[in-house]
Amino acid sequence: MPIAAVPKYLGQEFSDASPGLRFGMYLNLWGVNQRTNDVLWETHDIAYEERGQQRQEREVPHENKCFALKGAGRLNDADKRAMRALAERQSALAATVANEQLLRFDAHAVAPFTTGLGNEHPLENGFAFLSPYGLPYLPGSGVKGVLRQAARELASGDWGDTCGWSEDKADPLDPGEDRTHISRIDIMFGLESQDGDHEHLRGALSVWDVVPQIKGDSLMVEIMTPHQSHYYQQKSDRKRGSSMSPHDSGQPTPITFLTVPPGSGFTFFVTCDTSRLSRLAPELLQTPWDSDTPRWKALMAGVFEHAFEWLGFGAKTAVGYGVMSEVGGTDTLSQGKAKAEAAEVIWQSATLTYNPGSGEIKASFEGKVTAGLKGQDAEKLLSKLDEERARKLRKNKKLSDVPARVRPNGNMWLLLGLAES
Repeated sequence: MPIAAVPKYLGQEFSDASPGLRFGMYLNLWGVNQRTNDVLWETHDIAYEERGQQRQEREVPHENKCFALKGAGRLNDADKRAMRALAERQSALAATVANEQLLRFDAHAVAPFTTGLGNEHPLENGFAFLSPYGLPYLPGSGVKGVLRQAARELASGDWGDTCGWSEDKADPLDPGEDRTHISRIDIMFGLESQDGDHEHLRGALSVWDVVPQIKGDSLMVEIMTPHQSHYYQQKSDRKRGSSMSPHDSGQPTPITFLTVPPGSGFTFFVTCDTSRLSRLAPELLQTPWDSDTPRWKALMAGVFEHAFEWLGFGAKTAVGYGVMSEVGGTDTLSQGKAKAEAAEVIWQSATLTYNPGSGEIKASFEGKVTAGLKGQDAEKLLSKLDEERARKLRKNKKLSDVPARVRPNGNMWLLLGLAES
């Protein structure tokens, strides 16, 4: 049974502690010898089992990492109340901000979300918890960085419609003789000059921290398994022929980390310093004749839509983590959502694959593969199959000729469910 490395007077029962404390200070990770009860100070227990033809008793290590993270990620009633209270507090604070200064987007995660993996932790993969509540959160600085990158990509013109963004530096920062020009990106997000320069500018936008409303009763434990650690670390290994090039004989190394499950809710708040914006770019406060939305809000709607579809939030976005889907907000984003819903496709002869370890279900068709469904979403899909086909999928881990409902989302496909056969 794993233990936490804490003084004895604290005990070993921390179910009332916040997820942040259970993950950081009270993690039940360190192993014990199940025969002698000695602490091993390793991330595995030692059990004794009879194995082999001679039925000889041997020491068998039992890894504790996944068990410990599952325990740390459980949410008790107090955690759920705290998450709701923080969301209500942000909404109440937003209600005090003038409408022309506030932008709000409600979204939900369509893929696992994680952040703070670079934080120090015994498992080498940290997680970002909001102090002092010990609840998962996405720092506003991280959101602002994603939005700035989305604005840069739109302004480049490489993504089609620029949504009004431009890299042109046309707006004067100083009316004096030596005038510095700045772009709309600088005006909205701020300007940080290169080393040695003295031109800096605070942007007109402020982005609030985001506290997700977790779907279900727990955070999820994900596992990545790099196969060529000898190549990445450039270490010669005799077991692999003393080669430092990547090849199939690499030993997989399971690495566990925490994620927020798909379906969790995220509310993004952006406020604009309109008095500052009126000095830097007053035209962005104007409302076009054919719209009831100020230009700065229309610009940000395009940025959020691009970020939701192509960039994602948090860590590991390059492999599909942090993808969001908008569930409310401005007309621009709602129109984008309607277009996505209208693009639903039926794969009449899809192949379902089932991973018994994680419970994940994916669909594939003509070389295209969807993101996986997990947890309640996977169970819901299985319930739509008749008993024989569901049993066959679980047994063979594959089921062919299944009509699947899918939808493109950026550069990936989402599995929505089963179509009527």
